[in-house]
Amino acid sequence: MRSIKLIVEKHPDGYVAYPLGLKGVVVGQGDSYEEALADVRSAIRFHIESFGPEVLEEGESPVLEVFVAEAGVPRARQCRSTACAGGKPPRYFR
Repeated sequence: MRSIKLIVEKHPDGYVAYPLGLKGVVVGQGDSYEEALADVRSAIRFHIESFGPEVLEEGESPVLEVFVAEAGVPRARQCRSTACAGGKPPRYFR
């Protein structure tokens, strides 16, 4: 059996889980941590059955560790009038 690292996020309306080191997009969700893990494990099995073992990264997982960091990001100024951008929303809204 191969070991795959998973990320589990807690949100106000439940949990979301997804694997690292797998080709393609695989996501699981649930009302609890355990439900999200069970769902993503099922999704991983289905993904491998559907697309073949080549979706697994070769050798050991390229992900050694996972860290959570936080960064401050300045807020974009909002244009409340179409006149400020010649009738178009500012570039960062397109």
